[in-house]
Amino acid sequence: MTRPGGLPGLGGRGTRRNLLLIALLCAVMIPLPLVLPPAQQAVAVRVLIFALMGLGWNLMSGFGGMFSFGHAAYFGIGAYTGAWLLVERGVSPWIGMLAGAALAAAFGLLIGFLSFRYKLRGAYFALATFAFAEMLRLIATNSDLVNRAQGYNVPLIQGSSLWMLQFPLGSPGYFWVALALVAAAVAVTWLFLRSRAGRFTIAVRDDETAAESLGVSAMRYKLLTMALSAAITSVAGAFYVQYYMFVDPDLAFGANVSIQAILPAVIGGVGTLWGPVVGAVVLGPLSDVTATLLRNPPEALSMLAGRAGLDVMLYAALLIVMVLALPKGLYGTLAERRRG
Repeated sequence: MTRPGGLPGLGGRGTRRNLLLIALLCAVMIPLPLVLPPAQQAVAVRVLIFALMGLGWNLMSGFGGMFSFGHAAYFGIGAYTGAWLLVERGVSPWIGMLAGAALAAAFGLLIGFLSFRYKLRGAYFALATFAFAEMLRLIATNSDLVNRAQGYNVPLIQGSSLWMLQFPLGSPGYFWVALALVAAAVAVTWLFLRSRAGRFTIAVRDDETAAESLGVSAMRYKLLTMALSAAITSVAGAFYVQYYMFVDPDLAFGANVSIQAILPAVIGGVGTLWGPVVGAVVLGPLSDVTATLLRNPPEALSMLAGRAGLDVMLYAALLIVMVLALPKGLYGTLAERRRG
């Protein structure tokens, strides 16, 4: 039996099979950074960050049915919590990651409670999430507690340290850590959806009135989904800071961050387990491909060389074509055809 969101029936065998698939894919990808040049390693890590962000957004907006345009709030909380604890207190980024996840989950509960308390839905809920993210950006920009608009530079250490989450330039360590985080996020999402809470979440998404008439607390399961989504997204923010060694309010809470969380799920397939991962694999290298194409175009298009902004226009055009041609996303379309 197929359930909403492309989830098969809830037997234990299906759970073991999917967890085994996650482990198998990780095993296949582990040698990847050993054969990639440094520039391509950076693209691969970026793909994994996009996948982590997309998984967080998809849990809330795809499976939970609560469209968010403010996931930058959770990404930024994770980024700033990890950076502040490391720079100001010398705390390991792993502890900062856990603290950021807890704070982001609590903030997600606050946003959700206020929004649902005043019955915000659809576009109004999406605007509320955006407003909260902008509020955090303005607070960070003007707060001495987090170094105002200057943000934080992560202090460098000598050598390599998994505990401090720093590795030498070109080391595969960042890729392996990001891969482990993405695998954990996929596994957590899958296990949540297979749980009683996950089934109720999907039931509320599909028909909230019917679910409540059967005794399901819509508020409870919406809040639970938001908290888990926020925690996953915050982990992406914490890792982002450690990889790029810098964060400021615009990088952490800007609207562009929310868009980067939405796009992998939309391109891959909203409400599917693997959609955000597939979407990230497509989106991660796409901007580099378009920039390279217009930096060194074929002879027939030589007049385009050096034209500022054309790579962004081409990137946007390709995204529009993909969305129009595959409205259910790459993975979503393939999954639907396989079921058909």
